[in-house]
Amino acid sequence: MDPTASAATAPTTGGGKRPGYLYHMVAAYLSANPDQVLTVGEITRALSVPSTGAVFEALKKMAKAGYATHQENPHRFQITQAGIDAAGTMPPPAPRTSRQGRATSRRQPVTRPNGELYFPRKLAGATDVDVLQRLRTKRIPVLLYGPPGTGKTALVEAAFPDLLTVAGTGDTVVEDFLGNFIPLPDGGFEFAYGPLVQAMREGRALLVDDATLIAPKVLAVLYPAMDGRRVITIPGFRNERVEAIDGFYLVAGHNPGVHGAILTEALASRFDVHIEVTTDWDLARHLGVPRPAVEAAITLNTDLAAGRIGWAPQLRELLGFTRVSKTLGSAAAVSNLVGRAPIEDRDQVLTALAAQFGTEITPLTLGKQR
Repeated sequence: MDPTASAATAPTTGGGKRPGYLYHMVAAYLSANPDQVLTVGEITRALSVPSTGAVFEALKKMAKAGYATHQENPHRFQITQAGIDAAGTMPPPAPRTSRQGRATSRRQPVTRPNGELYFPRKLAGATDVDVLQRLRTKRIPVLLYGPPGTGKTALVEAAFPDLLTVAGTGDTVVEDFLGNFIPLPDGGFEFAYGPLVQAMREGRALLVDDATLIAPKVLAVLYPAMDGRRVITIPGFRNERVEAIDGFYLVAGHNPGVHGAILTEALASRFDVHIEVTTDWDLARHLGVPRPAVEAAITLNTDLAAGRIGWAPQLRELLGFTRVSKTLGSAAAVSNLVGRAPIEDRDQVLTALAAQFGTEITPLTLGKQR
């Protein structure tokens, strides 16, 4: 986790062929699980690496630097706040190479503004983060679509550190994009520019999250900013003219199947690239989600895709399941996951979880006092 760690000082794997790589993997995994106290074996299995000893050496080095705590009997480690802070400045490891000397790819986590790590996924011969950044340089707008909780917002935050966001709802109005007058302490009013104006003038990325929940007549405020002119006016403030500078970029998110979400042709046609975002089951396992929970989620998502149910757990729910399991135990976590399902899908969710966990399941419910 040491941001100054070099190939000469960081642990190695494979007889020193990939200096520092395992150290970065271990550090990233601990950073992605800050609330967990993990054994060497648990970390080794999660990273799918062959050498427990090499992982142990990397962990001891982190503990010595103050980036992790070290408990003994058995040896267990947990990331410290200093380690979390250092994760954002840690230089990326050198690419792994095959025996033939060709570079091979592996997820390199990207720190989001909230401090959480995002693990990039493969897309169009690169990673999703790389693709979004390349599309931005060419001013090609992107629509991300997929069930809630699959990582659409996390991907955009990882790709664009300068991101501004408008969270779409049925109550979103034009002023939420352009701005509005706000009262001053002395009794007067001042016009506060909205995120669309800020993004255009400052050359920043703008995410319109849940865009298809916003009324089409409101979304129309975006269209002049997306065409060749890249110019809008603010009717509520002297028809002020706003021109986009280089760097301005628009991304939208769409959750198909969510009540009230309507993807109009006018909106869809203005995004040249549409990217489906689904849950990465390998990533879920990599982040420590128990196998039975992942298998149940896969089954339920198959039913979701076939239209047999209207809800299935995604990565967000699976990570929540893991946190609850670590805190309250597996039985409570399973019951909680059933309770998160909509009433109309609860029986199918319960059946899928029971098939994997083999226990009687009921939603978490307060009972009598003991």
